[in-house]
Amino acid sequence: MKILHCPLNGPRNISEFVHGGEVREMPNPATCTDREWADYVFYSDNKAGVVTEWWLHAASGYWFIAERHTVTDEIIRTYDPSEIFKERVDFALEAGALEESALKPSGLEKRATMNAKEVGV
Repeated sequence: MKILHCPLNGPRNISEFVHGGEVREMPNPATCTDREWADYVFYSDNKAGVVTEWWLHAASGYWFIAERHTVTDEIIRTYDPSEIFKERVDFALEAGALEESALKPSGLEKRATMNAKEVGV
C-alpha cells in the first residue's frame, strides 16, 4: 500500500488522492489565446526527474502541492500552496467580466435590433 502525506490530514492511502497536474504559471484566462489556454490545461512537459504537482485529497477537498520524482515515483515533500502562492485567483470575478463582455451586443445583433424596431416588431 502506498502512503501519501497530506499536509492537512497526515499520512493517507494513495487511493484517497487525485493527481491535478504540474504546477505551472497560469495565463490570464481573460486575455490569453485559445491556444495558450489549451497548452496550459492539456499539455505538460512530462519530464523525467523531480516535478512539482497539484494533488487533491478527495475526502476533505484539500488541494496541496507535492514534489515527486517521476522516474522512481518517490514523493520528496508535500506542502500547502500558501508556501508559493500569496493570493488566490478569483475566477468568479474574471468570469463575471467575461460574461459582461459576452452580453454586449455585437454589430450584427445591433443591426438586427434596429431593423426589428424599424419594421415595428
